[in-house]
Amino acid sequence: MSLTAFTRNYEDNSTEAGFQFTFYCDLCHDGYKTQFIESQTYKKGSLFRGLSRGIFIGASLLGAHHLGHNVERGGNVLSERFEGMSPEWHREHEHAFELAQNEAKRHFHRCHKCRQWVCEADFNDEEGLCVECAPRMNVEIVHAKSQKMVEDIRQKAADTVVFDGKIESKQITCPECGKPSGQGNFCTNCGASLKQKKCSVCGTVSPIGTRFCGECGNRL
Repeated sequence: MSLTAFTRNYEDNSTEAGFQFTFYCDLCHDGYKTQFIESQTYKKGSLFRGLSRGIFIGASLLGAHHLGHNVERGGNVLSERFEGMSPEWHREHEHAFELAQNEAKRHFHRCHKCRQWVCEADFNDEEGLCVECAPRMNVEIVHAKSQKMVEDIRQKAADTVVFDGKIESKQITCPECGKPSGQGNFCTNCGASLKQKKCSVCGTVSPIGTRFCGECGNRL
């Protein structure tokens, strides 16, 4: 006979030394691990366990079947993990599994609509349904207000003028070679100093920023 759980979403953490199970919420998948129950068969000593394994192996060689049964995870799926355990251990396993389910059920609720088993955090006590089928009103109100606040902040930022200057691009031309010279103090093409401008008519050199030649009046 295989173990049948109140929910398919569980894991068997049992070992030769004892029994423990973890049951998971169908919504958030958080788990609740039951208390560890020590195996009385294991306590009888290594000699007894060795004899039990020897009997099982001998019976298997003679064609005997179903001396032990295996644990289910996610449904009635047999596991080879406990195949070599004694019949006494399997009886303990069954009883421990029943105790574990009774313990875990105190921490889970079944939704009357979707039939899922959910933890206390995902169950709406007022409606008797999970929060997916019946969201909590106060949670939805706070969430909606937070979303609206973010939308208002973004809209306010979009309507706010953060720069009101002129957008223009200036290009400095080298007075020696006539090519774009870059933003430094010297031309990136010919190396001439960019701190002065040379008049293209009379050749007079004037400081950078001068709009007209001081010698001939030519526009620089």
